[in-house]
Amino acid sequence: SLGLIKQSQQFNQKSVKIKTKLFYKQQKFNLLREENEGYAKLIAELGQDLSGNITSDLILENIKSLIGCFNLDPNRVLDIILEVYECRPEYDDFFVPLIESYMYMCEPQTLCHILGFKFKFYQDPSGETPSSLYRVAAVLLQHNLIDLEDLYVHLLPGDNAIIEEHKREIVEAKQIVRKLTMVVFSSSCGLQPPDNQKLGLLEALLKIGDWHHAQSIMDQMPPFYATSHKPIAIALCQLVHVTIEPLYRRVGVPKGAKGSPISSLPNKRAPKQAESFEELRKEVFNMLCYLGPHLSHDPILFAKVVRLGKAFMKEFQSDGSKQEDKEKMETLFSCLLSITDQVLLPSLSLMDCNACMSEELWGMFKTFPYQYRYRLYGQWKNETYNSHPLLVKVKAQTIDRAKYIMKRLTKENVKPSGRQIGKLSHSNPTILFDYILSQIQKYDNLITPVVDSLKYLTSLNYDVLAYCIIEALANPEKERMKHDDTTISSWLQSLASFCGAVFRKYPIELAGLLQYVANQLKAGKSFDLLILKEVVQKMAGIEITEEMTMEQLEAMTGGEQLKAEGGYFGQIRNTKKSSQRLKDALLDHDLALPLCLLMAQQRNGVIFQEGGEKHLKLVGKLYDQCHDTLVQFGGFLASNLSTEDYIKRVPSIDVLCNEFHTPHDAAFFLSRPMYAHHISSKYDELKKAEKGNKQQHKVHKYITSCELVMAPVHEAVISLHLPKVWDDISPQFYATFWSLTMYDLAVPHSSYDREVNKLKVQMKAIDDNQEMPPNKKKKEKERCTALQDKLLEEEKKQLEHVQRVLQRLKLEKDNWLLAKSTKNETITKFLQLCIFPRCIFSAIDAVYCAHFVELVHQQKTPNFSTLLCYDRVFSDIIYTVASCTENEASRYGRFLCCMLETVTRWHSDRVIYEKECGNYPGFLTILRATGFDGGNKADQLDYENFRHVVHKWHYKLTKASVHCLETGEYTHIRNILIVLTKILPWYPKVLNLGQALERRVHKICQEEKEKRPDLYALAMGYSGQLKSRKPFMIPENEFHHKDPPARNAVPATVQNGPGGAGMPTSLTINTVRLEEGTTEETDKLKEKSQGVVKVINKTVNATPKVTTSNGNSASNSKIIKEKDDKEKSGKEKDKEKKDKTPAATPEMKALGKDGKDKPKEERANKDEKAREIKEKTPKSDKEKEKVKKEEKASKEEKSKTVVTIIESKSTAEKEREKEPSRERDLAKEMKSKENAKGGEKVPVAGSLKSPVPRSETSESEREQKRRKVDTHSSPSHSSTVKVSIHYINHTTPTLSKSKEREVEKKDLDKSRERSREREKKEEKDRKDRKRDHSNSDREVPQDSTKRRKEENGTTGSSKHSKSESPSDSPRLNEKEKEKNKSKSSGKEKGDSIKAEKMEKSSSGSKKESRHDKEKAEKKEKRDSTGGKEEKKQYPFLHIDISENYCKQAFSYYM
Repeated sequence: SLGLIKQSQQFNQKSVKIKTKLFYKQQKFNLLREENEGYAKLIAELGQDLSGNITSDLILENIKSLIGCFNLDPNRVLDIILEVYECRPEYDDFFVPLIESYMYMCEPQTLCHILGFKFKFYQDPSGETPSSLYRVAAVLLQHNLIDLEDLYVHLLPGDNAIIEEHKREIVEAKQIVRKLTMVVFSSSCGLQPPDNQKLGLLEALLKIGDWHHAQSIMDQMPPFYATSHKPIAIALCQLVHVTIEPLYRRVGVPKGAKGSPISSLPNKRAPKQAESFEELRKEVFNMLCYLGPHLSHDPILFAKVVRLGKAFMKEFQSDGSKQEDKEKMETLFSCLLSITDQVLLPSLSLMDCNACMSEELWGMFKTFPYQYRYRLYGQWKNETYNSHPLLVKVKAQTIDRAKYIMKRLTKENVKPSGRQIGKLSHSNPTILFDYILSQIQKYDNLITPVVDSLKYLTSLNYDVLAYCIIEALANPEKERMKHDDTTISSWLQSLASFCGAVFRKYPIELAGLLQYVANQLKAGKSFDLLILKEVVQKMAGIEITEEMTMEQLEAMTGGEQLKAEGGYFGQIRNTKKSSQRLKDALLDHDLALPLCLLMAQQRNGVIFQEGGEKHLKLVGKLYDQCHDTLVQFGGFLASNLSTEDYIKRVPSIDVLCNEFHTPHDAAFFLSRPMYAHHISSKYDELKKAEKGNKQQHKVHKYITSCELVMAPVHEAVISLHLPKVWDDISPQFYATFWSLTMYDLAVPHSSYDREVNKLKVQMKAIDDNQEMPPNKKKKEKERCTALQDKLLEEEKKQLEHVQRVLQRLKLEKDNWLLAKSTKNETITKFLQLCIFPRCIFSAIDAVYCAHFVELVHQQKTPNFSTLLCYDRVFSDIIYTVASCTENEASRYGRFLCCMLETVTRWHSDRVIYEKECGNYPGFLTILRATGFDGGNKADQLDYENFRHVVHKWHYKLTKASVHCLETGEYTHIRNILIVLTKILPWYPKVLNLGQALERRVHKICQEEKEKRPDLYALAMGYSGQLKSRKPFMIPENEFHHKDPPARNAVPATVQNGPGGAGMPTSLTINTVRLEEGTTEETDKLKEKSQGVVKVINKTVNATPKVTTSNGNSASNSKIIKEKDDKEKSGKEKDKEKKDKTPAATPEMKALGKDGKDKPKEERANKDEKAREIKEKTPKSDKEKEKVKKEEKASKEEKSKTVVTIIESKSTAEKEREKEPSRERDLAKEMKSKENAKGGEKVPVAGSLKSPVPRSETSESEREQKRRKVDTHSSPSHSSTVKVSIHYINHTTPTLSKSKEREVEKKDLDKSRERSREREKKEEKDRKDRKRDHSNSDREVPQDSTKRRKEENGTTGSSKHSKSESPSDSPRLNEKEKEKNKSKSSGKEKGDSIKAEKMEKSSSGSKKESRHDKEKAEKKEKRDSTGGKEEKKQYPFLHIDISENYCKQAFSYYM
């Protein structure tokens, strides 16, 4: 446009041509065929032998010349250089610098584009990228000639595709688990898909040691996705091998192993090899984390890593390093734990049952504390298997295989099944054991075969098993109680049983399990004590069972050898190793004392914290379990810990009780072995110091050592109770009681003999056995002989020990009981603080308590009243029984059994009684001022009176038992049945008491059959045993005689000592009953307190009367019958009245309704008669006349033979009739006696509540009773039933057969006549009855008080005897006689009563009744004044335990 160029068109054409030439005309040739010579020369240049002095710089110059000369394309030249490099990978040192130099001439991106283009070429579906290309790319990356980010975009597949694929794999794995199809997981570990270039590059990077770039690629992918491809995993493993080589050679190679050294990578850019653990952490741990479970591909590397871990732990646990080093080591340790969790354990799961790896791993694991190990197992079991699809599949496969094996496991195929279990457990123990334990919890019969089949496990597997057990126990989803909330779940019981068996049989570490139990106790949960109980029982052979026989119990009081041979149900052998393991676990982790203290504290926790809303039955079970485990565990520690260990761990008694709040019984239980150890070691020291062999010297040294050891204990126990406690019993006595055991008190000679005889029999059997090989015979005989010698040696040793202890007690006894208050108080304290807590502690302690009481008696201990002590124990057991758990009831039963055994032995023979009790202060009946216990023979309770006391105790036991059985309370019934079963050898001995019990128990059987089957089973068991004891029961009169000589005790009993402090009415102990046979005797009552001689004379005078009565009893049968008639009708009236009276006192509940106590035939008879009498109360004129005649005749005879009537009435009739009237009399007597004593509500000794309720009696009854009392001289009626009731055999009147027939005929006529008249007189009946009632109502108050006074007689002592038995049924062999008699006399009874009644109502003789009333009042005055005097003179010693006392005693110690 400016006109500078003239020919613009030509110019434009020229410029286009120039541009075309410049841009489009090829100056350089990029195809080989275009410039084949140039390219041929280039390839020859690059492919020449490079071993000489040829350098990359030289070649580069040649390449430049070729490019210039032949116009070669520089990009194509670069491509050819890469191709040649691919073919000559070994010349890294040549090609890498060449390419690097060449790149200075090119743009930076050129090399990356060319490589990308090469990779794209192979992204064809059918294409396969050559490994050489991957290697070249890797080397270039390593030398930073290209950037990974630039190259990464050229590679397939994309990252999104990889993530999708990973997700798909997880879903597939989960589906497989659901289907539980068998999966061969090795197939999924094939070569990587051909088209995954990223993985190929990764593998190449790893092979050349470019960890940095490899890590970057792996970070782009899902976790473990890359290493799940075997070549990559192997390449990474190889890299790790190389990296750890120097360190492994230095610290990891086991002694004697050579190993094949691994050469380092030629490439200097590879990771630095680790020389120390710190370097190991920097690189290798990181590599291992990327490897994860796929370390399984290289077991050798696995072993190397584990060995390095072991070497590190050794260094870590050795002390002496600096603070900085310690911190580094701590970091390293946590890294090692992470590697174990993320790499080693998952890799083990993927290995194919490699037992060596498992053992190798245990070598490292055992250096970890169990807390870390269990944490690792928990992660392995609950998290690791979900982290990777491959592990998900393996888990499914393991479970499937486990099911297959467990379905086929039986006792017969334990070995083959065990091998299969072993194989499976090497790789996946957590999954396998989890399944096995779930099966055991369901089917407890699997326990034995499973335990036997676990013998092929590795040490690691056993440890994992311990963890799995604890995890199963701690499972929060499982209920520990059954649905009824009364029993522990069966799954827990099965697991506990399995624990005991498996821990005993195999060397599994116990620390974790023991700590778990301790932690549960700390949290206030005692269910898991079941585990500890089973473990100690199986591992140490110490059984705790309430079902021990007396023989076993006896054996348990001997030495260790005798205990092992005769004390347990199972012959426990080979527990030495297992008990040593248990002991070591406890001591190493300081769990021995904490477990004891936690159990001791938890006993009360079970009730007050844990109990809460739980069922009483379950709370009792848990309490028992806690207590039994404490006893068992304490026993284990005492027998297995060395003296030093024990003393070092158990603090003193005051620390235990005051600081640790251990209950006193448990504290002494734990301290007792310590005292024994102390004393024996001191004794040995003294023996060594002075060599004196004389027995006296030995005893003296023993006593000295006891004083030295026990003196601090005496001081320590003072702080355990209030100061006033020590007014009655000394701290020395208290400590002595609690520190001794049965081993110290008696030698079980019979047990030793029994075991020695067993061994002799065994030896004889060995000799007779022809099949046994001679070597074995010899061995067995040697074993038996050695055992026999051990037992005899042990017996001798115990005998010497017991003699020393008894000598010590003899010297101590005078300071035992201080009695600063009263003997009553002393016994109370003794029972509260010593006997009751200890007798329910264990079965042996129960026996010990009974023996100790007997021992204190035998030692003639001052201020100890044996009588009071036994009386307190037997008198009211209701509260004690009701507050026991099931096992405590069993122990309490054993205690009562042993106490009864002693009492029965004394009761059985006068000679034994005189020898063992005659002159002993424990049987004094007069308690004088403290310090004066000596008394003459008259102060002692004599044999006959002792038998009365024993009968009273039996009666009290019956009363308490019946009360408990009738409460309907589960605990009462269960406990009393347990106690009764235990005391069966010695109680019941008296027939009528046995029958009363039998009826109540039969009733329980019927009532509980459907409701409470456990009570039904107990009752049925006891009922059967009771029936089998029936032939050994005796009638009451054989159990204690009530001959007049019984009165000889009266003076001794009532006599006042010089100081006027004699014995109280109570040791009229209910045994001494003052008998009056005549009115004269009644008048003499006052004289009794004035002197001994008069009473003796009186008794002697009385004796012939009773004898004659015995002699004449047969001839006086008619009179007796009439008397009997009156009693019988009184009884019937009472029965009628009772039927009408709804009110029932607690006593009635305690001893049952009248009707229940009577035999069926009698009851039926009485019902009939009662109806007749009721209807015929107003009698016809004819009858009146007849009755008057009979009455006259009877009165004449009665006046002649008053004594006879009294005696005979008091015998057979009273024995036969169980009349409520008698029992009602008793109740009234009690009341009047209380009134007579100034209204004091002091429990009268020996008094019992009437078994029958006191209801208001109807007028006719009262009239009839008063008439009865008036007709017979009143004192005779009041003379105590106590003695007279026992004369069945002596005075039972036997009727001749002819007489019986006569009587029966007469009865028949009378009954016909009566039935006719009954119909006529029904209307008249009602009117007369109404009139009668209205008349009598006015008389009732006077009558009843008068009658009560009369019946009360001269002493209150008939109280015991009247209610003596809840059902006075006759003995079996007398039943027929009694039946006949009751039939023959039944009708006459009705007549005589009617006659008596009509006579009284028609005559209206008020003179007689007034006379009687005056007489009774005088008598009552005498009684009451006498009673008050006695009360003043004898302020203490009541042998009756009131209910209030029992409550106090029990609340105190419970």
